[in-house]
Amino acid sequence: MARSMWKGSLAFGLVNIPVELYSATRDHRPKFRLLHAKDEEPVRYERVCQKEGKPVAWEDLVKGYEYAKGQFVVLTKDDFKTAALEKTKTIDILDFVEAAEIDERYFETPYYLMPGKGADRAYVLLREAIRASEKIGIAKIILRDAQHLAAVEAIGDALVLTMMRFADELADLEDFSFPRKAEIRPAEMKMAQQLIGNLVTEWDPEKYTDEYKENLLRVINAKVKGKKPKLIDADTTPKQAQVVDLMARLRASLEGKKSPGSAKKPAASKGRKSARRPRRVA
Repeated sequence: MARSMWKGSLAFGLVNIPVELYSATRDHRPKFRLLHAKDEEPVRYERVCQKEGKPVAWEDLVKGYEYAKGQFVVLTKDDFKTAALEKTKTIDILDFVEAAEIDERYFETPYYLMPGKGADRAYVLLREAIRASEKIGIAKIILRDAQHLAAVEAIGDALVLTMMRFADELADLEDFSFPRKAEIRPAEMKMAQQLIGNLVTEWDPEKYTDEYKENLLRVINAKVKGKKPKLIDADTTPKQAQVVDLMARLRASLEGKKSPGSAKKPAASKGRKSARRPRRVA
């Protein structure tokens, strides 16, 4: 198992449970480095002063905030210490709220909370209490000197902490010109609903794969071996950007799909689903 990235305690009321924080995501996409095309050697980055045009050593760097165009205020280590909150090493659950009330845009990255030594019983007790309540805990945690909002929920056998955005981090919907109304014919609505109905199935996360990543790895492996890659076939149907006859497209889509009863059900999803978001599973 990977090393924990944070150790502390999960607190609600007067209860404190020792926990460790682990990443709940994996990045399988290949990593690349920039090379010099002439000799395929890695390129080193340099920090160059815009005014002098010369490289700057790490020890000569300071952090500055641009409060006006071209105008900076320099912040020292002491300034950051002054602004920093006390590192409590505690995930403080402040409230429990209804899952359905939380806008999906608030959620960011999930992490697994593992019980610390001797905390299994308290961990299971809190997990099952949260599950039974069908609520989500809203907490705050200080990680890498910054304070984060987070959600705590029971998913399968795990307590999962998901980093959240604060309210002022979301762009206002009112700042965008989304269409409010449009003339929709009843036949169009009926056909669109029928198409959705034909695509309804059970959630199976393993059904959806990153075909671009797979093809990229096949290209890489083939080049290493000096062979031609065998790529995954993709949908080569040209996508039209212009406005088309909606009814014609809906009718063509329906004709290309099987009847709802003819499709086989996918394999059951692994893990138990979260009470909050149907697409999230353990």
